Amino acid sequence: MSLRGVRRVSGVRAVGTGVLVLVAGVALAGCGSDSGSDAGSAGAKPELKVDGAFIPAPPTGDMASGFFTVTNSGGADELTSVTSDLAADVTLHTSTDGGAMVEKSSFKVPAQGTLDFARGGNHVMFEKMTHQPKEGEKVAVTLHFKKAGAVTVEVPVREATYNPTSSKKHHG
Repeated sequence: MSLRGVRRVSGVRAVGTGVLVLVAGVALAGCGSDSGSDAGSAGAKPELKVDGAFIPAPPTGDMASGFFTVTNSGGADELTSVTSDLAADVTLHTSTDGGAMVEKSSFKVPAQGTLDFARGGNHVMFEKMTHQPKEGEKVAVTLHFKKAGAVTVEVPVREATYNPTSSKKHHG
């Protein structure tokens, strides 16, 4: 066997190995899952529905909070931010076991699952508000998702003590 033959075989092996790695990577990407659910949902497009949204009427014009549920009947996604004309500063928060509020940069939306923003837990904070929203008003709020893009919701302003009943919380 000549040196020339070895180079040719080595070159074929290198190309063959590269193709094998590429094919294996594509196959593995199709089998992975962000949420541990079935393999078919990882590459699936998120199918998001936002419901149960409300903003309790704030007692002052300084800040308000918002709540909603995202139901996902498709692949996993991530809520990365929220914007609204109601406030210059809209942030995502969660509450710790001790009741402290902690700002978060994003929230995972599981495949075939829900993401809840409810009193005492995850919530949106509206700060530097343009006006004090009143009960009965509707506020446009845009949720920005990593894969699904922007979803705008008309959020009703409810009485300050409003809290949905547990019978409405059928996703959880």
